[in-house]
Amino acid sequence: MKIHFDGLSFKEVEESRLKYGDNNLLANKKASFIQKLMETFKEDPIIKILVIALLVEVGFFFLGYVHWYEPLGIGIAVGLATMVGTWSEYSSESQFQELQEKASRIKCKVFRDGKIQEILIGDLVTGDYILLQPGDKVPVDGVLKLGKLKVNQVTLNGENESVIKEVANHNFDFESSEFDLEDSPLLNPFKIFRESVIEDGNAVIKAIKIGKNTLTGSINNDEDEEEIESPLKFKLNKLASGISKFGYIGGTIIALAFMLNKAFLNPTLIKGATIYFSFINAPQIIVDLVQAVILAVIIIVVAVPEGLPMMIAIVLSLNMKKLLKDNILVRKLIGIETAGSLNILFSDKTGTMTEGKLRVVNFLTGYCDEYQEYQKISPDLKKILNLSLSMNTDALIDTDSKGETIIIGGNITEKSLLHYVHEEITETNVKIINKIPFNSENKFVATEIIGDFNLTLLKGAPDKLLEHCENYYDNDGKIQPFTKDMLNKLEIKMHEYANKSMRVIAVSTTNNKVVEGNIDFNNSILVGIIAIRDELKPDSKQAINMMEKAGIQVVMITGDRKDTATAIAKDLELLKSENDIILTSKELNELEDSELLKLLPNLKVVARALPADKVRLVKLAQELNLVTGMTGDGVNDSPALERADVGFSMGSGTEIAKESSDIVILDDTLTSIAKTCLYGRTIYKSIQKFIQYQLTVNFSAIVIAFIGPFIGFDFPLSMSQMLWVNLIMDTLAALALGGEPSLNEYLDERPKKRDEQIISKYMWNSIIGMGSYIVILSLFFLKSTFVMDIFRGDNKYLLTGFFTFFIFLNTFNIFNVRSKNINLLEHIKENQNFIKVVVFIFILQITMVYFGGDLLRTYGLTSKEWLFLTILSFSVIPFDFIRKKIFGNKY
Repeated sequence: MKIHFDGLSFKEVEESRLKYGDNNLLANKKASFIQKLMETFKEDPIIKILVIALLVEVGFFFLGYVHWYEPLGIGIAVGLATMVGTWSEYSSESQFQELQEKASRIKCKVFRDGKIQEILIGDLVTGDYILLQPGDKVPVDGVLKLGKLKVNQVTLNGENESVIKEVANHNFDFESSEFDLEDSPLLNPFKIFRESVIEDGNAVIKAIKIGKNTLTGSINNDEDEEEIESPLKFKLNKLASGISKFGYIGGTIIALAFMLNKAFLNPTLIKGATIYFSFINAPQIIVDLVQAVILAVIIIVVAVPEGLPMMIAIVLSLNMKKLLKDNILVRKLIGIETAGSLNILFSDKTGTMTEGKLRVVNFLTGYCDEYQEYQKISPDLKKILNLSLSMNTDALIDTDSKGETIIIGGNITEKSLLHYVHEEITETNVKIINKIPFNSENKFVATEIIGDFNLTLLKGAPDKLLEHCENYYDNDGKIQPFTKDMLNKLEIKMHEYANKSMRVIAVSTTNNKVVEGNIDFNNSILVGIIAIRDELKPDSKQAINMMEKAGIQVVMITGDRKDTATAIAKDLELLKSENDIILTSKELNELEDSELLKLLPNLKVVARALPADKVRLVKLAQELNLVTGMTGDGVNDSPALERADVGFSMGSGTEIAKESSDIVILDDTLTSIAKTCLYGRTIYKSIQKFIQYQLTVNFSAIVIAFIGPFIGFDFPLSMSQMLWVNLIMDTLAALALGGEPSLNEYLDERPKKRDEQIISKYMWNSIIGMGSYIVILSLFFLKSTFVMDIFRGDNKYLLTGFFTFFIFLNTFNIFNVRSKNINLLEHIKENQNFIKVVVFIFILQITMVYFGGDLLRTYGLTSKEWLFLTILSFSVIPFDFIRKKIFGNKY
């Protein structure tokens, strides 16, 4: 079937673009950095409290109760923490959105300069002639110039009922509402609108309105897309909420402890308290009370892991380029997060497990004559075969800009059949008057033609057509009786083909007409049986083994016959045990849900599958509390893709399938799906490492702040230093751990359960064990006369050393956290940011010691002091070696 339009010339395209603009919709306005920063100050209650505390400190400074550097230090620390956190989140989100937009650009088929071309949807201009086929999403508002379409406009009006669009048989004005039904332009049979989905038919439309001037453009300007919270974010927010409560309680207790020390323990007990609470001492009480409140607030800031949402943004942005390089486009964040916990994957065979490049390998006549080469078929029989394959199809033939023949549209089966005969297609005087499109339930396609031939052409599953064939075309193109014996011989031959992983398609004709979308198959004439083969992708077997090793059950879903599906499953090594189950759609539907639930854990193949089967399987798998994945590429796959926990669409699939999915596999391979699961697990691991590290810092800092007043140090770490610790250990740790590599060993673990806590037993052991060790070392540092002697017997050098010691100690501990193994440097080169960030923290802290001054309460240290605090802080590494040896790393 050939189709041709001249379309616009290059000059006309440029003129149209200058006059009407391009086809890009107005993008949703992204929040600027300043807007995000203001939102942080406006919406974050902790920041509000800090700002109030800062204003109080400034007031006391002017009253002479506090030093100038205290409010300044708090102001700078809060400002830096807020700025860095906001910038990290803003840049990560921007990078993520840009990568998504770049990778998800849709292409469409357009006639220009007499050739059909594939161009980006944004490059369309007013006046373009665009080819639309089943599964396409309409890219503009326009009118039909050729053909007839059945479209779904549910995204525009919420109505799931399909409507017919056709060519107007009169001069039609797009702006006219003369033919609008019920005052709705969407129901106009001659107008077609952007975002509609083509369910059936082929047509060429002319672009009338593009970009922001389309109906969709006007809707998009008024609506904002609601972001759905993913399960991982829900878990993290729940964790953050629990830790926040701990922080509030801890901050309150530490503030009370601070005041208790001031009143009762410094300098005496009851008598001291009487003096402390005297009227004369009221200003000092107010100053101490303000400091206690500020200390409580800072403890809350340190305790609350506000870096968790930022960590997700950083991890995703750092992994987006890696994902894209591996041909994985994440459309919805929930997809990549959930893929790491996948339990079962229902996967299409064609184009995913196989090459998706079908090739006709045999043609079998009704008399069982076999032809492996098309050229050897007799001319008279070729004529009817050529007509059957070239007219009864959704695929179209044209030439590209280089003059080479190209086949456009249709599914891969249609393309392979048309490619089989395309060299000898000749123009015939025939007209298509009726058509029954292919669908998974019918398993056939029918096209009624008139002209030189008055026939209905049939093509589909042999078990659907063969039993109705009473005659066949012989090698001279003459009609001969088709006997039962001939049918048996064909069945034997088709079974041989199936055992060789070939698919078979029957081609026949009938004089019966298409009536109201139905056809009577009786008295059909068999043209022949076509055997096609789709070679397995070289990496499919390895990818299946990889997923099964990761605890993911792979189920192959195919429209093939059961024997063909079985042969392919054996080649893929999906069938390894006598307990493995293969079901056809018919057998599947004969089972009650309760029966199928029992069989599901051993199900490996579903043959002759229907779209409804996929939805049912997903639903039942979820009833077993399994995290379920589904692959698909067609319009009929949309419900299953949407229902699945993770929907994987193929890059070569229809736009509606992509819209329904969470992740687009650009290279259509199982290997990329396996990699998606690996990336999902990597992201989960990176976030766990960050939580483990952050809670260790928070635990030790809060305990030290609580104990400090009772051992003679009101502020072992000053308020400015605490905020500095929070800045370094929160934001920079997220950058360091966010780029951790994807390790194949993660696939050796079982998938995470839906209700599994994000903090594992191993993490709790590390947090409490290492946090306690840090507290013990800190108390030794602060109270030991040996350490005091090293720091010249002066508290200001001792506290400077302790501040640096605390930073160094936690920086060394980040090496312990990134690896459960003894070799802390394994795969270190694969996370280049890690070393850079760690080195930066050391350099920054050393700089602050010499230039922090009163702001950070720091004074220059001697080489002896530097050596001591470095060696002592490094001791966290051998300590963790011992902990890992004792407790192991597998729990």
